Amino acid sequence: MKRRISIILAFACLHAGLIAQDEPLLPFKTDNPPEIDGFLYDSVWSTAPSVTGFKSFIPDFGKDLDFATVVYMAYDEENLYFAYRCFDDEPEKIKASVNSRDNILNDDWVCINLDSFHDQQSLYAFYINPHGIQMDSRFAGGLEDPSVDFVWYSAGTIDDQGYIVEVQIPLKSIRFSNSEPVEMAVFFERKISRQAIHGSYPPMDAEKGYAFLTQMKPMIYYDVKHYSLFEVLPAFTYLYRNRHTEGEMLKDERSPKFSLTTKYGITSQLILDGTLNPDFSQVEADAGQVDINLRYRVFYPEKRPFFLEGHDNFNFAATQADEHDPVNTLVHTRSIVNPYAGVKLTGKIGDRLTLAALYAADRVQSDYDSVDNAMAHFPIVRMKYSLSDDSFLGAIYTGMELDNLFNRLGGLDGLLRVSKASAIQYNAVFSSNKDRQGGEIQNGYMLAAEYGHDSRNISYSFGGKSISTGFITSTGFINRTGINYFKGLLKPKFYPEKEFIQRIDLELFTRQAYDIEYELWETVDHIASWIYFSGSTYIKLKAEYATEIFRAERFKTGGFHSLVSTQIGKRINLAGLYQHLGAIFYSAEPYQGVTNNFVFMGEYKPSEKLHLDLTFRYSDFNDGITGDQVYDYSILRGKITYQMNKYFFLRVIGEYNSYREELLTDFLASFTYIPGTVVYLGYGSLYERTKWEDGRYIRDERFLETTRGFFFKCSYLFRF
Repeated sequence: MKRRISIILAFACLHAGLIAQDEPLLPFKTDNPPEIDGFLYDSVWSTAPSVTGFKSFIPDFGKDLDFATVVYMAYDEENLYFAYRCFDDEPEKIKASVNSRDNILNDDWVCINLDSFHDQQSLYAFYINPHGIQMDSRFAGGLEDPSVDFVWYSAGTIDDQGYIVEVQIPLKSIRFSNSEPVEMAVFFERKISRQAIHGSYPPMDAEKGYAFLTQMKPMIYYDVKHYSLFEVLPAFTYLYRNRHTEGEMLKDERSPKFSLTTKYGITSQLILDGTLNPDFSQVEADAGQVDINLRYRVFYPEKRPFFLEGHDNFNFAATQADEHDPVNTLVHTRSIVNPYAGVKLTGKIGDRLTLAALYAADRVQSDYDSVDNAMAHFPIVRMKYSLSDDSFLGAIYTGMELDNLFNRLGGLDGLLRVSKASAIQYNAVFSSNKDRQGGEIQNGYMLAAEYGHDSRNISYSFGGKSISTGFITSTGFINRTGINYFKGLLKPKFYPEKEFIQRIDLELFTRQAYDIEYELWETVDHIASWIYFSGSTYIKLKAEYATEIFRAERFKTGGFHSLVSTQIGKRINLAGLYQHLGAIFYSAEPYQGVTNNFVFMGEYKPSEKLHLDLTFRYSDFNDGITGDQVYDYSILRGKITYQMNKYFFLRVIGEYNSYREELLTDFLASFTYIPGTVVYLGYGSLYERTKWEDGRYIRDERFLETTRGFFFKCSYLFRF
């Protein structure tokens, strides 16, 4: 009966009637914009058109949601407005927290996915939880980038019928066509957390799978303002740090720093950015990772606002294709370590051509200087030409120029949609490098192609990649070169008619790789099963046979993996990963071993404003012949956050590294009105088991504070 009442109420709220499936959406233009307060009292919502009829797409396609959802649409010359009325028969079970930006994935939420050019190449995603807390991202090239932050406004309220969310998206915050009228496309989402169900309007086609960009609803806006955006973002940071030196805590660094970032809209679809002394803005230290016995570098994400804007434009086809792909990205701007200045041009030229061009001048660390005050110059250019559906043809150039040394990379990539659920991705990239080791020019290449199919009942893919030993990129992040491989994946999906199991995925994967340098083959073969239970619990079990070539030897690296994730009520989220694997001790004389890896993540919210997070990582290495333990490494990290409101929070972090016997503490007070307008105040210390004795530091059972630092930042976004 409650469900019937919700549905009746939903239809009663459709003041402007339903939108036919084959018609574009025509939002209502208003001269009296709504107040963004989380209520539907404004007169515009009684006139604005609305849509309903959400259907599920996770865990299955085409099912009616238990609760009705209505979305209203309006706009004025400078803003887009949306309102969600999300009905729920049990509002006391709605999961929502007062949180900082980008921390609401485990909550109930709604999302406005906006293809602002209606070219099926990329989209903005605006997520909002029932309290109006925001999360945003950009999706392009099959990858979602959650690191971006846009200026927009939202509010939400929970009532006895469910919850309401209101959203205002300034047109200055997005890029859109210069045409009249402006045509966009939209895909509305709703997640019901306790059921682990995602629904959408328009409903997703099971035959197209998760090809979001080809399944969006056209939306037309008349007489909007095509602005000339101008933003100025001045910022001041100050770092005060002392370090324990020769038995005393002495001054180490006093670093006041001013930075300036500007943004100018050449048109509403083409933006020019410039920066001087861009601030790193790392208000939380990178979470500790196991950093010993590694064949490859540890990857840390970009956090600087200047480099994050438009970062999705640098996504490259046929990279990050699976967990074994050695190519993470060809543009990892964290390789630009200490930039003096930068300029960037991003947007569209015409209807089909997307451009992203970046230049940065980087102060080079002294170990690499060949002249005094050397600057490394990083020019990066990325272009994409859109074809039909989400197909495209792209090109890229990246460079690093330092004195008479250089690294230059250029190539093509693309995606070709060959059916509703199938596409081919490919790339061909060539590099040229000259460094101090011999001073000779070294050339290399990467070639890749992959066919992928994804629909309701089955996913499969196959392809290959070749990376020469001489392929080098100073701007990207690549784990391994000198390898050729081909691979295949088959994943059938089953939907048992059981109350406690929603879906079962089986996965068969193989990768056969050839090490070019040592002329030896290696393999990765696994069988895995994903089981999605009713509610928010799933497990993954994987058995793997794998080998790896290192220094002309073949080692066993396969084993067993298990992953469990669950949500307990509204307050607790738990996840655990365990691996028992063959492993290599990477050294000049490598040998076979066995490793156990364990990761636990827990989140507890005793109230909507107080959040407790705990992470534990453990890894060991045992000699494969003697069984002796070579090392064990554990990191325990705890975080307590008190979110007073959506603008201000206090946070305390403690992290203990057992291998290095280090304790890190960090305190932060943070106020963020909108992205750009912020105040941060932080204090942190590093404690080590050491003491100063007889003119040197020696190990001690007690902790000594060896580093202490104070951090302050403030900035203000001026938008004209």
